[in-house]
Amino acid sequence: MDATVEAKNHAQVPHHSLARPELRTPKAAAIAGLLFSILLITIFVLLRSAVPADPREQGAWLKSDLTRVQIVLNLLPFAAVAFLWFIGFLRDRLGQREDRFFATMFLGSGLLFLSMLFMLAALMGGVLIAYSIQPETTTDSAAFHIVRAASYDIVNIYMTKMGVVFVFATSKITFHIGIIPRWLTWVGYALSVSLLVGSYYLTWSLIIFPLWVLLISFWMLRYDRRTAS
Repeated sequence: MDATVEAKNHAQVPHHSLARPELRTPKAAAIAGLLFSILLITIFVLLRSAVPADPREQGAWLKSDLTRVQIVLNLLPFAAVAFLWFIGFLRDRLGQREDRFFATMFLGSGLLFLSMLFMLAALMGGVLIAYSIQPETTTDSAAFHIVRAASYDIVNIYMTKMGVVFVFATSKITFHIGIIPRWLTWVGYALSVSLLVGSYYLTWSLIIFPLWVLLISFWMLRYDRRTAS
């Protein structure tokens, strides 16, 4: 009898739920887009000032001060992490209202951009290591010219095209759920077209991509403040 009463009383005691509270987006993720934009613009300016844009250049830049290139290689991982946080922050704002087609374009182009960013860093780091080992023969080897041409194509063709897709997709989906106004959407469309066309004529055209991320990050932070108030 006592065992039955004890079991009954134990059953009436409320148990703490084993379900964990839902994870929330870190507040630091709100400024990840700003941090990524500043880092990528800095990286791009340093890289363009240290490495000639012409892929047929014979490697004379390796004989000069390589401090700027080394700074670029150290900043790239931080820029990539900040961009990944920005993607997560934006997906959190989209929630269940995101369009699957444009959300796939947005996420896929962002991840491909990140993968090519790391690939570029690996190729540039390989060139610096090879030159430090054999400075006399590195620039005369076929491997150096292949890596140099591959780096040029990654930045000016493939990263640029993924930037176009990302700018267009973010413009579409953020306007669709009401985060940005119509005029800012048309600005995004215009920037994506200018990035697509300008990449054939201007080696600095890729800077449009971090500028767009900077612009939309400012607007989303403003949107969050207005929503909170």
